[in-house]
Amino acid sequence: MSLRERIEEQLLSVKNPSRYIGGELNSVVKDKSKVDVRFAFCFPDSYEVGMSHIGMKILYSLKNARENWWCERVFAPWEDFEAVMRENNIPLYGLESLEPIRDFDFIGFTVQYELCYTNILNMLDLAGLPVLARDRGEDTPVVVAGGPCVCNPEPLCDFIDLFIIGEGEEVNIELLELYEQMKKSGEYSKEAFLEAAAGIEGIYVPKFYDVSYNSDGTVNSVKPNRYAVPSVVKKRIIYDLDKVFYPEKFVVPFSEIVHDRAVVEVLRGCIRGCRFCQAGFIYRPFREKSTAEIVRQTKCLCESTGYEEVSLSSLSTSDHSEIEKMLTEMTDYTEGEKVNLALPSMRIDRFSKELMEQLSKVRKSGLTFAPEAGTQRLRDVINKNITEEEIFSACKTAFEGGYAAVKLYFMMGLPTETDEDILGIADLALRIADIYFQNKSRPKGQRLSISVSVATFVPKPFTPFQFEAQITAEEISRRQKLLLDATKGKRYINISYHNYKVSVLEAALAKGDRRMGAVIKKAWEMGCKFDGWDEFYRYERWPDAFAQTGSDIDFYAHRPMSFEETAPWEHLDYMISKDFFIRENKRAKEEKTTQSCRERCAGCGVNKAAGRECF
Repeated sequence: MSLRERIEEQLLSVKNPSRYIGGELNSVVKDKSKVDVRFAFCFPDSYEVGMSHIGMKILYSLKNARENWWCERVFAPWEDFEAVMRENNIPLYGLESLEPIRDFDFIGFTVQYELCYTNILNMLDLAGLPVLARDRGEDTPVVVAGGPCVCNPEPLCDFIDLFIIGEGEEVNIELLELYEQMKKSGEYSKEAFLEAAAGIEGIYVPKFYDVSYNSDGTVNSVKPNRYAVPSVVKKRIIYDLDKVFYPEKFVVPFSEIVHDRAVVEVLRGCIRGCRFCQAGFIYRPFREKSTAEIVRQTKCLCESTGYEEVSLSSLSTSDHSEIEKMLTEMTDYTEGEKVNLALPSMRIDRFSKELMEQLSKVRKSGLTFAPEAGTQRLRDVINKNITEEEIFSACKTAFEGGYAAVKLYFMMGLPTETDEDILGIADLALRIADIYFQNKSRPKGQRLSISVSVATFVPKPFTPFQFEAQITAEEISRRQKLLLDATKGKRYINISYHNYKVSVLEAALAKGDRRMGAVIKKAWEMGCKFDGWDEFYRYERWPDAFAQTGSDIDFYAHRPMSFEETAPWEHLDYMISKDFFIRENKRAKEEKTTQSCRERCAGCGVNKAAGRECF
């Protein structure tokens, strides 16, 4: 029985079989005999999560635009299908060909979240490959990883052959072109390819770097162990978003996914400088697409997929310099086609009656705002740069416009946070409710819903708060109870939390060094996978994994870093100076804000490093 037949025979025994069979609208199937490079694009989470990811959509189409390259999608199988795979000797395969990915040229992972690390090992094992890079031979695929988490790739260095640092559109093409050239010339060996790839800007090959440690366990240095590789690896960036590749069609799934809609990227980077936000710094500099290109891409995607909703995606879409013009031109199209328009990343201080009216022309849904902290003092500490007046004004505008559902995002455990700041979250929600009830024009029978989502602060590399310790799990639990008690009896306010035990592990993995690889491997051997999912997360196994490998989770999660300490990621250049992060950390402790890039340059150094002018 062929592999395809074995797969098809088992599909009816598992939940959501459409995850595993391919064949969706706009998926790409090629003649294998005409293909020179095969790339397995792996998302180390479920199909529903991975199919929603814009980066995967871009790079899938980008690689497949070459006639002789074939990129296939691979997702982490859910536990029921994994059991079927292991019982029936079905190796991990690409959805387009249903062929084993161990026979491909590349296996590439996009790493969006630290709690997916064990899934990477599990997927390599399901593919029939050794999880350790050093154990994989010459005839095995090159294992690649990119995405936001690889701004600190050190915890994954034991498992990955090379990392793509920064934005991937150009460097992926250069990497595959190098591979194709070396294969055709007969010059290819894995070692020779990795050494040549290390010469491409934005490529980090960890085996070519040695790490030394101080007696206190901190990193002393990360240095090249051969002459040909750079001492510091600089990230890749795309300079012109109008000219860079963007797909004109997406693969349309058979079943519902997390974000089941067309997505158009409108800008990259952020002008705001929120001190907790890793994405806001690692995606700098700030670059916009033109309104004309955004409208063109929207029309292409809606017409090629049939989606009835399009999301304008970025870190802060309302910061686009032509947001009003863009929405006017967009709604001229979307209103006529009955396509809903969504802005998932909207700043409170940019929300207006005009913006609200544009967004609600086709379908009115709930609004989401992110005050992040409950008091003005703490919002100044984190450099959120919004005031209470702006928060209340935005909610008043929404309620007067007929909205009755508002979702508010906050964080808990931020540096300098006190109980007063926690109670401030409850007070803010109650005062927003008062604004709703004072609105005499609200429709009769309408019910108010204020959803308060509270995440635990996780210190991340390449932020001003990378030096901070995370508060303990016990203290997070105490503060959560304090907030719940403060909103007790208010049915229209719903408080939800992230699992604080997940956040502790996330902090340790985010700031980990190369020794973390042994911990991840041990945890996977103990059965850890899908750690970001509450139904699978087994926190008690992780302390055991740390203990059995001679490590300590508190060393990484709950220990502050000094400004002088060498961070595990300091040999990677994301074009923002460490001095800037230190200055911003000090300003946070002084409760001083820093203006947005449009108002005044803060001297982060990214545009100078990129050879560009600031605003």
